[in-house]
Amino acid sequence: MRRVKLRAVTRFEPEGFWSRLEGATAHLDPVFAVVDLGALSYNAFDMVRRTAGKPIRIATKSVRCRAVVEAVLAMPGYRGVLAYTLAEGLWLARTLDDVLDDVVVGYPSVDRASYQALGESAELASRITVMVDSLAQLDFIDAIAPPGKREPIRVAIELDSSWDSRVLGHVGVWRSPVHSAWQARDLARAVAARQGFRLVGLMGYEAQVAGLGNAPAGKPLLGMAVRRIQKASMSELYERRSLAVKAVREIAELEFVNGGGTGSLEATAADESVTEIAAGSGLFGPHLFDNYHHFKPVPAAAFVLPVVRKPSPDRATLLGGGWIASGPPGADRVPQLVWPKGLRMVAREMAGEVQTPVTGPAASSLRVGDRVWARHTKAGELSEHTNEFYVVDGDRVAEVMPTYRGEGKAFL
Repeated sequence: MRRVKLRAVTRFEPEGFWSRLEGATAHLDPVFAVVDLGALSYNAFDMVRRTAGKPIRIATKSVRCRAVVEAVLAMPGYRGVLAYTLAEGLWLARTLDDVLDDVVVGYPSVDRASYQALGESAELASRITVMVDSLAQLDFIDAIAPPGKREPIRVAIELDSSWDSRVLGHVGVWRSPVHSAWQARDLARAVAARQGFRLVGLMGYEAQVAGLGNAPAGKPLLGMAVRRIQKASMSELYERRSLAVKAVREIAELEFVNGGGTGSLEATAADESVTEIAAGSGLFGPHLFDNYHHFKPVPAAAFVLPVVRKPSPDRATLLGGGWIASGPPGADRVPQLVWPKGLRMVAREMAGEVQTPVTGPAASSLRVGDRVWARHTKAGELSEHTNEFYVVDGDRVAEVMPTYRGEGKAFL
């Protein structure tokens, strides 16, 4: 597989986008997935613009394709990856060793085999940082690979970045129990005092801003309310995170303070205590990110389903399509039909494991063998359904990139 090279793209032309992809892939048999090189380049460069000079650590959970990770790492403005499992982090460090020397695992791990491999390799232990939020996780590591019998393990502490609102209660996700500056300080002291560990980083993910659309279509009042909540949440987090960083830096010389996500690049970049921002979904631009007020990624990734049945003249049935995204069940977790225009799913059946009936003005003209284009909701989950991405450059398929699944890897 040749390396995919992104290019400087500052404009995106939506006119004729889907018909161009349709023409470029006319020789392929669906089901398949596509990455448009121009759209991917546009998104990657726009994300760098939004961070105003702070480097972006690629959140691989939202990509799950080594070739895309490699291509983006080659761009100015990107540095290192945020892996989602330790096994994935080890694999990326080994296979992308010529371009990747900085892997942070964004979630605590209880993978014994991976910890043993990490502790046995001085090279891997120097390039991979694991995430902790309690002493129990340190105890787990020591039980597998006792200090003195393994390489020192690089550690980052996760700071809870949710907002405890007096009116709304807990706003955000349930992740780390480390919420206050003094809790971060106490855990930092404990890590620093433990043999076999080296505290090098602090991380916090403000999901209530980075992953929550603040301009939902057709709901302007809800959008205004969400934006007010996000502003108040970030104001509180700026102060609390700054205090936590200051407290931890008195104990350890931190190499990085990571925060943010695709939806909060600007807000997190404005936090002077943050040194880098993690993001990945914005590269593919799934339809979950259509509902933001302050930025608009373009659809760089999509998939194609074939028409296999005509149960009635005004309906068509697609093969497959039930690629439902994780998160709270709802209409926004279902794939979005985008081409031909004028299609909608049948309410009583929706997107199914083996078939998806569609109706609407365009359904009557669909015939067996025709194709329908769709966008997934959450970026990285598309890669779990297909073995490869066909890379479209202009009006042709220029390359084929295997996904993690295509390389025989299913980390989570």
